[in-house]
Amino acid sequence: MGVNIRIKRSYDNAESTDGYRVLVDRLWPRGLSKASFKYDEWYKALAPSTELRKWFGHDPNKWSEFQKRYLAELNGDEQQKQLNALIEKAKNSTITLLFSAKDTKHNQAVVLAAELKRLAR
Repeated sequence: MGVNIRIKRSYDNAESTDGYRVLVDRLWPRGLSKASFKYDEWYKALAPSTELRKWFGHDPNKWSEFQKRYLAELNGDEQQKQLNALIEKAKNSTITLLFSAKDTKHNQAVVLAAELKRLAR
């Protein structure tokens, strides 16, 4: 069973092809007003913990370990509930995971998208 999950920076313009837009940061994106930012839901529980986010610091050298630690965090009850909800939604429409990091290759949305696709199989 396939799911259509995309990732996109919060600062990029919303497009009709984005489908259901989900913010997956623990902190609100700097410089964006809640009134103008287009998103459908904010899943704070799916964001890395504050401790993990600070430890990682978007250092590509820590990427492999970050992925392991983040996936471990996603095993919590609330996280599993939200992952399942997103998978159900992604079965019927496109889901776009929104993140604020400048690094488009080393961020939680990359890990989260891969995990959602794995779980949907």
